[in-house]
Order: sequence, then C-alpha cells, then structure tokens
Amino acid sequence: MTANKILFVVNAPEFFLSHRLPIALAAHEAGYEVHVATADGDAVREIGRQGLTHHTVAIARSGQNPLAEFGSIVSMYRLFRELKPDLVHLITIKPILYGGIAARLAGVPAVIAAVSGLGTVFVAQSMAARARRVLISGLYRLALTQRRLTVVFQNPDDRDGLLAIGALNKDQVRMIRGSGVDLAKYSFVPEPGGTPVVVMAARLLRDKGVYELVDAARLLKSRGVELVIRLIGAPDSGNPTSVEESEVAGWAAEGVVELLGYRTDVAQQYGAANIVCLPSYREGLPKGLVEAAACGRAVVTTDVPGCRDAIEPGVTGVLVPVKNPLALADAIQELIDAPERRLCMGKAGRELAERAFSIDRIVEQHLAIYKELLEDV
Repeated sequence: MTANKILFVVNAPEFFLSHRLPIALAAHEAGYEVHVATADGDAVREIGRQGLTHHTVAIARSGQNPLAEFGSIVSMYRLFRELKPDLVHLITIKPILYGGIAARLAGVPAVIAAVSGLGTVFVAQSMAARARRVLISGLYRLALTQRRLTVVFQNPDDRDGLLAIGALNKDQVRMIRGSGVDLAKYSFVPEPGGTPVVVMAARLLRDKGVYELVDAARLLKSRGVELVIRLIGAPDSGNPTSVEESEVAGWAAEGVVELLGYRTDVAQQYGAANIVCLPSYREGLPKGLVEAAACGRAVVTTDVPGCRDAIEPGVTGVLVPVKNPLALADAIQELIDAPERRLCMGKAGRELAERAFSIDRIVEQHLAIYKELLEDV
C-alpha cells in the first residue's frame, strides 16, 4: 500500500524549521511521505539534511504586487498538480490564502490550515487597512472551501474572527495551543543572581512592541531602577513594520537597552534572565512566551489575542494594556521588587508548559488530525 503524501507549505524555510519541523519528522516516522514547500533561502539545505523533500515555490512574505501574488497561486497550483499530495498543511497567512485556492483548483483531497495569527491588517485601523481587511476576508472565504478541511487555531480570538466573517464552520475548527516546546532543550533553571535582567526575543517590528519596551526602559532608567534590558532579534526588511537599522544604532548609542541581534541560543538567554517580556500588539500564540514558561521565567506581556492565551494571568505572568510604556515599566518594576512572587510565577510557568505546551502533546494532536482527514482518501 502506497504511503499517504503530506505536503507542508510555509512561506519561509526558517519558519518551518523553528515551528513545524518536529511535526513533519513525526509524520515521517509514522509512515507518511513528507514534502515541504517554501520560498528559497539558506535554510532549505537544513530541510534536506533532515531527510525531507523540499520544493521551492514563488511566495514573498510581505509583497503586495498583484501579479506576484497571482504568481504565488499559480506556483502552488502547479506543484500540487505535479506532486498530487493527499493532504496539504498550509501554515501562515499567504500559504493559507493562496495555497487554499490552489488546493481547491488542483483537487487536493484534504487540507489543514494552521492559523498562527491573522496578521497586522486585523490590528491596524487606517482606511487602507480596513479596505485590505475586506479583501482578505473574501480571500479567506474563497480559500477555506475544501470538503475535507480542518482549520487549526492557537487562540479563540482568531477562531471567532474567521467564524464571524463566514470563512468556515464550527465543525472544521480545532484548537491547538501553539507550536510546542522541547521541554528538555528549554529546561527549568534557577534565576541568576546580581542585577535583574529582562529579555525580549523577537523580530524587531513595531507590532512586537519594541518601541514600547525601549520607552519603558527609559522610564525605568529615569526612576533609578537597577536592571538590564536585553533585546534579542534583528530588523526584518521584508516586513513593513520593521524597525530601521538607524533606529537600532541610535538605541545602541543611547545605551538604554542591550542589543544582542539575532541569536540561536534563546534557551540560554532566558536562563540568564529574570523576566521575559513581549509587549506585542497581537499574536497567534507566541512561541517565545511558551519557551519562557518552560524555562521557568515570569512573563510580562500585553492583554491582546495570543499573548494572553500563552500565560495564566496573575499566576505565570502579568498582563498590561497594549501600547502603554508606563504600564509596561510599572509591571516590570513590580516584579523586580517582588522576587518571591516572580519565582512562584516561574515555577507555575514550567508547570503550564509541561501540562499544555509540550512538543510531544502538540505533535500527537496533529497526527490525530492527519489520520482523521486521510481516512478513506
């Protein structure tokens, strides 16, 4: 009997490796023939080294040229027709929108759409954003029309948003809390002594709350609070909300935050910190906060979709209003001044990670969906 063929479609190879590789490897071990389609990039070689077959598709993460966007649909359609996958697993916004349409046209038997956030267009309030929201809502309704379809959400706000625009039915919905965390790699370690350290690890984007954290750092410095705030991450030129390199250079010269750039040793950086912070405007379910919980670190984050779903408010972390540097500074200072409370939050965070965020649990949930969708295909 021929093995069922699963094709993962993700915009960037780096995102596939960081967020979906364990699921793909588990599917391979379970007997599925696993393929991966992404845009080209240096990380493609690593996908091949993991024993997975890679296909390059034309898809830009942030481009808005209508011809290029249509070309993405055509590129995926051609791949689907040639490869004839039994199931496509579409991950992030453009693969869902364009891959969903292409899968429908190509007659792909089964589709999973993994919604890891609805994007900045559902946050922004400008006239242009509202117009784009109408267009994208229509694309979601067009893309999510397969007979064998499961749409995986990481938080209830995104789920309710797509249900409200009539893009899918309730029986097509599954809730899976994030991409999982390797509890052995992100292990619980005691807090370091000395000057308290606050870490934010994320791409340097406006929507991640980078400016609010820098402003909070200025406030705390003006109050004479002894702490170190570290920003881990780099600007993303492919994203319209990216911080400019010149701004990063200005912060470095100002000395109010430490800028570590892009790092791969995030577990070690969290282990060397006392508090993890993410003042984002909206998320699916942020992997960084899940990893912080696994490392036993108290969290300060915003009361927005995704972020509030990654913690137990008042138990594993603190929620603050979005776009509010003063509230952010106050919450950080309160945790610095209350080490016992902070340590209790860290222990509760590790328990939450073990209970809800283990990569083994996330993989198991995905394999169950594959089995269900591929039955009788």
